[in-house]
Amino acid sequence: MTASIRVGDRLPTLQLPVVDRTTLALFAGASGDHNPIHIDTDFARRSGMPDVFAQGMLGMAWLGRLITQWAPQSRLRQYDARFAGITHLGNVMSCSGEVIELMELDGEACARVAVTSTNQHGQTKIAGVAIVALA
Repeated sequence: MTASIRVGDRLPTLQLPVVDRTTLALFAGASGDHNPIHIDTDFARRSGMPDVFAQGMLGMAWLGRLITQWAPQSRLRQYDARFAGITHLGNVMSCSGEVIELMELDGEACARVAVTSTNQHGQTKIAGVAIVALA
């Protein structure tokens, strides 16, 4: 993998199905994040939102899946993300990534990868960076 990776290489896009209530409920159960703003429409509306919306960590999990479909999880050295927008019901999310730097970290050849999740309207919801060992 080391010799073939170049700056500018793109990770295979991860296209996800439409965000729906079932997805949010399943993630709440799996993650233990039962914040009612993500699963209770009445609560979300009383909070000023039009409806429930995706947990931020769900979006991070999707980006993590993008990375680990490209390289084994055992090679992930660092993963940071910035929440840029709310992922609403009905959004169709696409996760993408690009190698932005080849570097050495603690004596190990690595790639710095910029990752982004966007909805069908091109709005960025999460932007992050991962460092992945190349061997």
